[in-house]
Amino acid sequence: MISIYSISALIAAYLFGSIPTAVWIGQAFYGIDVREYGSGNAGATNTFRVLGKKSGMAVMILDILKGYTATNLAYLIGLSVTGPHNSIQFANYQLALGITAVMGHLFPIFAGFRGGKGIATLFGMILAVHFPAAMLCVLVFILVFLTSKYVSLSSILAGFTFPLSIIFVFQSPIRSVVLYGMCICVLILVTHQKNIERLIKGKESKVDLFKKKVG
Repeated sequence: MISIYSISALIAAYLFGSIPTAVWIGQAFYGIDVREYGSGNAGATNTFRVLGKKSGMAVMILDILKGYTATNLAYLIGLSVTGPHNSIQFANYQLALGITAVMGHLFPIFAGFRGGKGIATLFGMILAVHFPAAMLCVLVFILVFLTSKYVSLSSILAGFTFPLSIIFVFQSPIRSVVLYGMCICVLILVTHQKNIERLIKGKESKVDLFKKKVG
């Protein structure tokens, strides 16, 4: 059922996702646009490279909150529209809102539609949709990052962990969540195409979280 509440929630989700935290933090505290340095993306990984760990952590946390908050706007729409909170219909509303927020991060209206790769915002969405699977993704990300120091590789493998865990570990009965998990894999492959090429060639840059600042 389409209502003024669900339409308003979708608009709000996009606006949440469009908040360019990396761009605004870079401009407010350093007077630079992070998209002009490093990989050219307005995301947490590039912020770590360009501005250092404090700014990178701030951007990562805020981007996760964007996805988490936008996805949970489903709770404000009303049970008459979304159905019970444990229903398939409610899960579908959460997915729609979360995906809209991720699109906002990729194409932010507040930053000339030049955003990041959406991994942190995507993770915030996963946290809201399926918390146990999200924690498993975190574990994979940490293990891969500690052994490789490649954020891109860690993000890719963590992203692929979600659908695999949904299907084989948690065996979710909601088909839309399973389909969404598969779509995550496609999105990650598309947005990380250049990273994958650099990883294959051995030219992908590593991220040192203990380094104060990368010029």
